[in-house]
Amino acid sequence: MSNENQKPTAPAETATNTDKVSPFLTEPLPQGTPQGQQQSLQQEQVDTPVSGTVPKYNLPRGANTGNVGATTHFGYKTVNSEEKAQKVAEVFHSVASKYDIMNDLMSFGIHRLWKRFAINMSGVRRGQHVLDIAGGTGDLAKVFSREVGPTGHVVLSDINESMLNVGRDRLIDAGCTNVDFVLANAETLEPFADNSFDLLTISFGLRNVTDKDAALQAMYRVLKPGGRLLILEFSKPVFEPFSKLYDFYSFTALPFMGKVVANDAESYKYLAESIRMHPDQRTLKGMMESAGFQNCDYHNLTGGIVAVHRGFKL
Repeated sequence: MSNENQKPTAPAETATNTDKVSPFLTEPLPQGTPQGQQQSLQQEQVDTPVSGTVPKYNLPRGANTGNVGATTHFGYKTVNSEEKAQKVAEVFHSVASKYDIMNDLMSFGIHRLWKRFAINMSGVRRGQHVLDIAGGTGDLAKVFSREVGPTGHVVLSDINESMLNVGRDRLIDAGCTNVDFVLANAETLEPFADNSFDLLTISFGLRNVTDKDAALQAMYRVLKPGGRLLILEFSKPVFEPFSKLYDFYSFTALPFMGKVVANDAESYKYLAESIRMHPDQRTLKGMMESAGFQNCDYHNLTGGIVAVHRGFKL
């Protein structure tokens, strides 16, 4: 396992708040949209749901990219690939308002240390362009906004509008004026141009993606030569006795806390199942290499409950 501390070599371009076309997008943003409140034009109109039916949530264009007729996993359930994005959307629309509180409760606050470790591995520098994929409520984007400074730029993206709205409100309240907010699907990163970012991060989001290989290829596409990808995600504990204890906690305590705090036990049951279905450390490293990333490595945290994977586009 390599531990090379290679840093991106490509210089960052300066982003301005007055550009009519974002340097990262293949389409212009709506004119007159205030800086720090932009969203992608990829949003589709949401039909008003019929009473008693599950609403079809507002997903970006191309969100359901699964092959028609193919199947995949939604937790332990087998579903059609094209349906998974909608089911994941239902989960995160449900938990968005309580997401940060539940993260603190579920991890006993340790998730903050995991994210700090990932940020320290990022090598982020002033003036750089950063894309935080599936960035949700903006924990990492907030830090990156400060680190890249006024000459840098951060894009917080998520496929889920409710999560993105929480993150947008939070970062605007924090005075982060160098951040854009874009509704985007990790499998395609369709709004973003090739070779746009010095740094990509995805924190606790990859396991919810239907086609992870497609997502990794899209990440490689939008990353600049010399840039790096960091994936912070739940993984496989390396000690068997610890793994059994972790399973017991995940499938009993998490749904219970979800029911009490968020009034949603089923979503947290899915979250526990999705962790078990996610590729282990070595498998994910191989997937990154297959997508074109080089000098890939990973670092286990808290006995392998979480791992940070790193790869470079050379």
